[in-house]
Amino acid sequence: MDYLKVNKATWDKRTNVHVDSKFYDVESFKQGNSSLNPLELKLVGSVEGKSLLHLQCHFGLDTLSWARLGAQVTGVDLSSNAIQQANALKTSLGLEATFIESDVCQFTSNNQGQFDIVFTSYGVLCWLPDLSKWAQTIADSLKVGGRFHMVEFHSFNDLLSGYAYFPKAEPDIETEGTYTENCDGATSTTVTWSHSISEVVSALINVGLTIETFSESPYSPYKCFDGLQLVADCGYQMLHKGQQVPLLYCITARKN
Repeated sequence: MDYLKVNKATWDKRTNVHVDSKFYDVESFKQGNSSLNPLELKLVGSVEGKSLLHLQCHFGLDTLSWARLGAQVTGVDLSSNAIQQANALKTSLGLEATFIESDVCQFTSNNQGQFDIVFTSYGVLCWLPDLSKWAQTIADSLKVGGRFHMVEFHSFNDLLSGYAYFPKAEPDIETEGTYTENCDGATSTTVTWSHSISEVVSALINVGLTIETFSESPYSPYKCFDGLQLVADCGYQMLHKGQQVPLLYCITARKN
């Protein structure tokens, strides 16, 4: 199976749904609201005057939010439809950004630039079969002294949902709807892989990056899983036998 072709078709289809969803709230973004959460704003810090590469940027809301904060941004995504929507959005808002259609693991083959910051977030790793290539893309794309920042959903929650925690030779192939409120029963085929946290950390270390910070959180800013409960001023939590489940983890790594 050509997993890139299958997943590209899925994300082309999902983009059409997402741009009209309350979940993404494009109209609010057009009015000046940021799509970034306090968690990633604190993690990344000031981006004023810095070059920032956003991997798996979808249709560009976060990328353009970083641009509004003063970054010189480049967004990369597999979906041609997402890149088209991102370019239309930046043009309509008069923002400066470069959007590139590419698989994240193939991006480094054609990329000649290096960046102060590489950023990625929320539900990105499951689409990648080989984290060694992903990590090499990050290392190749960073300037010396540059930093990689990631916020990702925790693999432990995937385990509770019936997926493998540790990597498997074969992917999970499913037919499912998307996570926004307006999916209307529309389904697509997805091809995904499980990645343990140790695999993620090792991939980054193996390409020469230095892990500066690692943290976990029982709260998600998004109600995108079953069984989540809102906790005021914190986000959504999940309880398992009365105990909080880790829902997110964050990594910052530096290129020496």
